[in-house]
Amino acid sequence: MDPDLAIIALVFISVTGIIARTVIKIQNMRLTARPSDELTARVEDLESHVHGLQQELAEAQERLDFAERLLAKGSGQT
Repeated sequence: MDPDLAIIALVFISVTGIIARTVIKIQNMRLTARPSDELTARVEDLESHVHGLQQELAEAQERLDFAERLLAKGSGQT
């Protein structure tokens, strides 16, 4: 076998191995990066809780606005 051809074959095999290992590592990272079912359920629960808190805050703001209007109306009559 020609020595130059052997070197080319060795380089080709090495580069192919490096590319294959990189592809496998990337695939493993993608698989481990997916959220678990438990994590997804917790995030959905937190989103629901935040939505409820936003509704409570909006109701409290409406009550505060109503109370401020009553106070302003009462102080304007005296």
